[in-house]
Amino acid sequence: MTTQTELDEFRAEVRAWLADNKPADPGFLLPETFMEVGTDQQFEFLRDWQRTVYEAGYLGMAWPSEYGGGGQAQVYQDIVNQEMAKARAPFVPNTIGLNWAGPLILDMGSEEDKQRYIKNILSAEDIWCQGFSEPDNGSDLGNAQVRAVRDGDEYVVNGSKIWTSLGSYAKYMILLARTSTDGPNKYAGLTFFLAPMKVEGVDPVPIKKLTGEFGFCQTYFDDARIPAACRLGAEGEGWSVAMRTLMFERGAIGGQAGGLSAMDLNINDIIELARRSVRNGRPALEDPLTRDELMRLVLEAKGNQLMGAKSRIPALCEDWPTAIAMSGKLRGSELKRKMTRFALSLQGANGARYIGDQAVDGGKWQRSYLNAFSGTIGG
Repeated sequence: MTTQTELDEFRAEVRAWLADNKPADPGFLLPETFMEVGTDQQFEFLRDWQRTVYEAGYLGMAWPSEYGGGGQAQVYQDIVNQEMAKARAPFVPNTIGLNWAGPLILDMGSEEDKQRYIKNILSAEDIWCQGFSEPDNGSDLGNAQVRAVRDGDEYVVNGSKIWTSLGSYAKYMILLARTSTDGPNKYAGLTFFLAPMKVEGVDPVPIKKLTGEFGFCQTYFDDARIPAACRLGAEGEGWSVAMRTLMFERGAIGGQAGGLSAMDLNINDIIELARRSVRNGRPALEDPLTRDELMRLVLEAKGNQLMGAKSRIPALCEDWPTAIAMSGKLRGSELKRKMTRFALSLQGANGARYIGDQAVDGGKWQRSYLNAFSGTIGG
């Protein structure tokens, strides 16, 4: 049994390691989340950081040691995540692999799948992306129309997926495709694949966002051949596998490898901005209306954090863990919009400065505000 003293000693160890190993400012803009990684320079910097974290033993700490994990209790990974957030360390880019694909493979994959994929997910050797949304069926996941037709030991895939984060860098995709149009409903003909991206007929085309970044792709499949061995679960049962994936994505069940998946602006960033901003000749933090709004944001952020923790304790939400996680995802995305909108209001007229030397904090609040709108829809 792990004692509190042991956990405190481990926390001190992590803090000391971060003090010695947290990378210095690279001299170029870092994205806030894996969805904004748009240059090779950004990607390689973040990939190197993930490798450093993993080699130090601070990633995948609760995953089985026989597949490259640490084989320890989840509480150790939780401590690492907390200390990385406090230190404002960079995020690790293989978010879909670490938080969705990896846990899913450990949960449902074969022994061969686990040996093949898990360690390379942790080390960032293999980057993963997600192939769920389609141009004509964004939120209607069950109506996916990308076709996968069995041909011997392979499936021939045609169609396109959209909003493929890290699609330009990914080696694998968790892909939901339609293998049959028969069945009692639209969900019956779906099949789930751990699909290779670096094969003929797969073409991820970058999409320029409102902020000027190229974090997304539209991925085209033109007679792409995927080995039948890449199927996860039985043919026609992809919907249940996809729902299991979304439970990992939204935190309704544990198993994520850890590491920060985003450099999310937190309430401490807003407080510091209020301390530096001026309102009526005084620091905005001294204004009672500003303090009132800050407290509202603090309470909302803490409430959402606690609801997320509750969703992972079966005894507290036995009947509806998924509902809590889904509502938490929505609340979290709405909270980010509130936080960034409030941050812009603190800047006054300077809030309109998006780029250039006069942009407050390099324009990160403006970028965050614009990016926050997609968060209430995506995921």
